[in-house]
Amino acid sequence: MEASGLKRHIIILALAQGLLTLNNVTLIAINGLAGLLLAPNATWATLPVAAFVAGAALATLPASFYMLRHGRQKGFRLGALLGLLGGLLAMLGVMEQIFALICLGSLLSGFHNAFGQQYRFAAADVAPEAWKSRAISWTLAGGILGGVLGPELSKITRDLIPPLFAASYGSLTLFTLLAWWVLGRLELPPLHKERFATPGRPAWRIVTQPVYLVAVLASTTGYGVMNLLMSATPLVMQACSLPFGDAAFVLEWHVLGMFVPSFFTGSLIHRFGVLRVLLAGVLLLFGCGAIALAGQTLAYFWWALLLLGIGWNFLYIGGTTLLTTTYRPEEKAHAQGFHDLVIFGVQTMTALSSGMIATTSGWDGLNRDALPAIAVTTLAILWLMIRRPSLDAAAMGRGAG
Repeated sequence: MEASGLKRHIIILALAQGLLTLNNVTLIAINGLAGLLLAPNATWATLPVAAFVAGAALATLPASFYMLRHGRQKGFRLGALLGLLGGLLAMLGVMEQIFALICLGSLLSGFHNAFGQQYRFAAADVAPEAWKSRAISWTLAGGILGGVLGPELSKITRDLIPPLFAASYGSLTLFTLLAWWVLGRLELPPLHKERFATPGRPAWRIVTQPVYLVAVLASTTGYGVMNLLMSATPLVMQACSLPFGDAAFVLEWHVLGMFVPSFFTGSLIHRFGVLRVLLAGVLLLFGCGAIALAGQTLAYFWWALLLLGIGWNFLYIGGTTLLTTTYRPEEKAHAQGFHDLVIFGVQTMTALSSGMIATTSGWDGLNRDALPAIAVTTLAILWLMIRRPSLDAAAMGRGAG
């Protein structure tokens, strides 16, 4: 693809990513609190959060194969329509005080998220080999839109119309409708022709490669730890007698930490290598845990969640970049789909358990429970650095995806 065409597609995908993040951040800010109001038991307060992540897990592989057959654009627009329906159902659930409808709406919003997680892969598909990490990074930079507007919008819409959170869920329909229109401007090459060019390797051969496993572990740890802590943050801050505005402020900076580094993460990978960036990511997660365990005032929450966001960025972009070195074009549906399936499976468990752990073991318990996963991932990255010292050269722009 020519430079002008690539730039146009990256801008469209980055805007779509921003709208997706706006949708997701709004859900994260309100889902646990809305669940706390309507759930039959306080330990189930984060069930809507878990339903959102479970929807993404359930739809990940179907989304990959749907786009393989029908193309990225049709898949992305279908995802936006599912998100539109999810917002409407969740709003109806709040208005009618039906907890199950909020969970169902969140599930459909998760389906939307599953399709949207492929934006970064769509960017990698059209980028030259030397620009893949930057294309992925710049696409994810669009999430800044959600980081800035999501928490602020959740504060404005929280009690805009009765009952509480009805307008917040209603705003999701506007985001997804706009995303559906934006994605109509894409003109991506079809994927299905690649699929039948050669049969490719069996799926088990792809997913058992050591490099593939480390890539999945890095992405999954980044997402799992981030989701475990972020899902519970509004609940924990409320228990600490901090106002909703403070929780929205912390989430805003957390999401900025997630996406602002995207402007330079690709360049860092290109300069220092993907494994060093992954190592920096896990060290940032350790820093997040240390700060979180040190105190529970606004400043401690702010610093911990900011480092958590930056660590997620390095692990997610680094893991995705490393993943693109492990498969051939005709194998991408299996490789990408399984990668995201594992991520969202772990996210489902962390979202469901975060509320339970927060209400029984507190904020300190949540952070202590995250440390073993971070430690294992650190060892895996160090092992790969020793075993494959030349891997960074391959990952700095010569991906296979």
